[in-house]
Amino acid sequence: MSFDSNLSSAVRHAAPVELPDFAQRHVNLADADLGARILFCTDEWFAPAERMLCSAAPVFIVDKFDDNGKWMDGWETRRRRNGGHDYAVIQLGLPGEIKGVDIDTSHFTGNFPPAAVLEACSEAGSPSPDTEWTEILPAVSLGGSAHHFFTINDSRVWTHLRLHIYPDGGMARLRVYGQIDGYWQDKDRDALYEVSALQQGGRIVAYNDAHFGVPFRLIMPGRGINMGDGWETRRRREPGNDWCIVQLGHAAIVERIEVDTAHFKGNYPDSISIQAALVHQGTDQSIVTQAMFWETLLPEQKTTMDTQHYYDTELIRQLGPINHVRLNIFPDGGVSRLRIWGRLAD
Repeated sequence: MSFDSNLSSAVRHAAPVELPDFAQRHVNLADADLGARILFCTDEWFAPAERMLCSAAPVFIVDKFDDNGKWMDGWETRRRRNGGHDYAVIQLGLPGEIKGVDIDTSHFTGNFPPAAVLEACSEAGSPSPDTEWTEILPAVSLGGSAHHFFTINDSRVWTHLRLHIYPDGGMARLRVYGQIDGYWQDKDRDALYEVSALQQGGRIVAYNDAHFGVPFRLIMPGRGINMGDGWETRRRREPGNDWCIVQLGHAAIVERIEVDTAHFKGNYPDSISIQAALVHQGTDQSIVTQAMFWETLLPEQKTTMDTQHYYDTELIRQLGPINHVRLNIFPDGGVSRLRIWGRLAD
């Protein structure tokens, strides 16, 4: 428990939770930081629906109230007295294949919905009354102040969701984990692309440690906004080094690399290197093992604080087409962004 002097009120945080495999290996497509937003909701009397898309973990502020009642960190509707149920329409930050969801009712104890249903659609624009919705999560029971993880077995690409809660109530967060669709079919093969980018289908495969930061933010758009917007490991007290493996959105011949240590000043890596390979098959776990023996794409380079480091073909070794990279940091520290540019390869 911490204390916020501005609110003169205790701030309570939910206990850490063990994430399922899909939540560790895939990005939250319903994250407001990726551009996800609420297009419509039937009611948001106590708390706006947009709060359930926040990337930060929900909190409970004991003595905080507003004009409509108790302030809650999430989406909360009024008590229904006329039948029916509440729902919200959500535009995902980026189109993608949904692997699983987390319906999080943290801090909602006597006001959570007993059940929920999730539908999806794929639309170029906003859904209309004629939109055909597909149920991807049938009615599930919910409990108070808990994470509810559900695996989604559907390979289609979706752009929007419709979350139904029965009959009313509140939830802290909706997290929708999936693989972004890079849309490479019609791309110019001679152009240079940031093939590691999240919005191009880049994915974090694995990492050895992420004590302070979130690895998927390594491949987010734009520069980091603070030290929490990146990947940072604990202080290493034993031999070795830390690493993170990224699957590119498309196989490419690499011509440019950026390693950005924005906001990391007393905790940036002393140096970095990058290994790479063209992986044809295998599991994420087998890739972790294989990566130890990949060829060097970028030899070890010294880094400095709060700096965008650029490397071109003078330093990048010509390995031919690759679709995975392993960023090594020596011995530990934080990196805000990793960007790999290349020309598409078959």
